[in-house]
Amino acid sequence: MNRILFLLLAMVLNSSIFAQMKKIEFVEYTLDNGLHVILHQDKSVPIVCVSVMYHVGSKNENPARTGFAHFFEHLLFEGSENIKRGEFDKYISNAGGTNNANTWYDRTYYYELLPSNYVSTGLWLESERMLHAKVDSVGIETQRQVVKEERRQRVDNQPYGSVLEEAMKRAYTTHPYQWSVIGSMDHLDAAEEADYVNFYKEFYVPNNAILSIAGDIDIEATKLEIQKYFGNIPRGKEPFRPTLVEPALLAEKRDTIYDNIQLPGVIQTYRIPAQGTDDFYAVSMLSTLLSQGESSRLSRALVDEQELALQIFNIPLALEDPGVSLNFGICNMGVKPEVLEAAMDKEVEKVQNELIGEMEFQKLRNQVEADFITANTSVAGIAESLANYKMYYGDTNLINTEIERYMNVTREDIQRVAKKYYNKNNRVVLYYLPKQQQP
Repeated sequence: MNRILFLLLAMVLNSSIFAQMKKIEFVEYTLDNGLHVILHQDKSVPIVCVSVMYHVGSKNENPARTGFAHFFEHLLFEGSENIKRGEFDKYISNAGGTNNANTWYDRTYYYELLPSNYVSTGLWLESERMLHAKVDSVGIETQRQVVKEERRQRVDNQPYGSVLEEAMKRAYTTHPYQWSVIGSMDHLDAAEEADYVNFYKEFYVPNNAILSIAGDIDIEATKLEIQKYFGNIPRGKEPFRPTLVEPALLAEKRDTIYDNIQLPGVIQTYRIPAQGTDDFYAVSMLSTLLSQGESSRLSRALVDEQELALQIFNIPLALEDPGVSLNFGICNMGVKPEVLEAAMDKEVEKVQNELIGEMEFQKLRNQVEADFITANTSVAGIAESLANYKMYYGDTNLINTEIERYMNVTREDIQRVAKKYYNKNNRVVLYYLPKQQQP
């Protein structure tokens, strides 16, 4: 296909993608107690997503009490003054719905997906979680054991399960991103009931939360219900926000981890800017170029052509403060990690030294646009995106316009950030080796 024909086809594809990007309408306001509310009406399907995002993650923790944010993700399903222990989920399942929660470095997120005539049930449950949660010795001990088992399954006994934990504690020496989200089991054991109660009172308050609802709702009727369930919850004190700034790496760090694995792994952890910055969008597109899909550069070169890697990918962590991007490759049988590392470096150097071609760049833009649309095709995705944009960026309407920031990234920007952030003095390199190789 010649260049002119390709560009004409790309223009047609772009116009069809943009045509799918229907504007997401929403209403937002703040209650007197500081709770921010975002409502999106979508009557196409009779379901609703009720969600609450708390601006608390592992970075808000006491360094001697790590793991609290993740622990509370579990603990706050225990029940409340008005919900018997263990019955929180029953209200959801009896209504024919589902619910879940997740924790990250910067926030904790709870949601219920329900038939739309049960929106009041979701609001009641979340208001109980915010005001009347059971934070007592019985629930604390129960969830301690649950979290310990989760750590055993996901980190300690999972091949390569400690990669992020080991990478982050070397990439950071000052900032609280240095400890893992799941935290320290010793810290959880050492904590007393008062520690847990104080954490709950500080962070699970309306002025530290966003209530985001998307789906088949009546906006005005939902406002009245929200006032009924949340309006009288008292405002809390201003929660702790870390202000520590991590110093630059300046020189490469290297280490070796011996794990219960069969094949060696190579992990390159580069420090990158915070989400929402111009350079982050360029880094994110660089990641897509390197590792999204079987035709991506790393996969094509190292898995298909050279057969050096069994798997390889790049993951940029979108964090509120400057984060990291990980290149993670698992060596093919008989391949030494230093050989795979050299090949990984070579692919990065190509981006640093050679401007991406126009055809490949247009493909990249199409991938990013498609991902952006896909993320907001369900009411659950919309509810979470609305809360994210308000919490992290202070601009809820980015759900409609953030794609423009990606589209403003140029080929030159991708080459520039590859040089600026993907350099050897700005990274931590870990070799994961089988335990039987440990001296």
